[in-house]
Amino acid sequence: MTTVQDTHDGWDAGRGRWLTLGRGSLIALVLLVMAIAATTTYRSADSSAAGGPAKFDAEEYGAVTYPKAVSAIEKRAVDIVTLQRAIAADSDAAGARYGTREGTGPYSYAVRLTGTAGAVRGGLLPVTVPGAGKARVGVQVGPAVNGTALRDAAGFITFGQFTNQVDYADAATALNNQLKSEVLAGLRPDALDGEKITVVGAMTPLTGDVLTVTPVSVEVAS
Repeated sequence: MTTVQDTHDGWDAGRGRWLTLGRGSLIALVLLVMAIAATTTYRSADSSAAGGPAKFDAEEYGAVTYPKAVSAIEKRAVDIVTLQRAIAADSDAAGARYGTREGTGPYSYAVRLTGTAGAVRGGLLPVTVPGAGKARVGVQVGPAVNGTALRDAAGFITFGQFTNQVDYADAATALNNQLKSEVLAGLRPDALDGEKITVVGAMTPLTGDVLTVTPVSVEVAS
């Protein structure tokens, strides 16, 4: 027969086991917290920002990359009449042979042309190029320089080199700005009317009928 004393002793024994188990779990928990604390690095907002990728400096990029882009375009430049005829015959074949592009976008080309300049209209200097047929050839002379032809025709600048689309677009703008300061700032396009000129530059035509060139050099032909 179970006595009151036996029941009490059993309760005390069970209670002891629970207390012992509770102490063990508490110790384990304390040790775990200490281990996490020892291996955790805490960063302030400033330090987190400092540890992230550096902000893209478009102005510096333009200054450093523009001379390389000019050199690449001068080396890659194809006669614009040759290119215009190739585009008219087979635009895909012309692009594969003479152009560069990212993905499935339009081809961009480095070109060279010689022709007679006309009067500036809307920031474009029209040039009559012998052999170009009915194609309208124009050279961007500012004050605004539009498009990404300089970036895309250089042949060595790709989207994968940038953190995001914004930086990629800013790179194109930076090259255009560098062009304005190094080429267009000293150019007097109104004075070129009627002159025979030679232009080296880049273009991204959608058809072979309208060829708008972003220049890296404009010279009066001798």
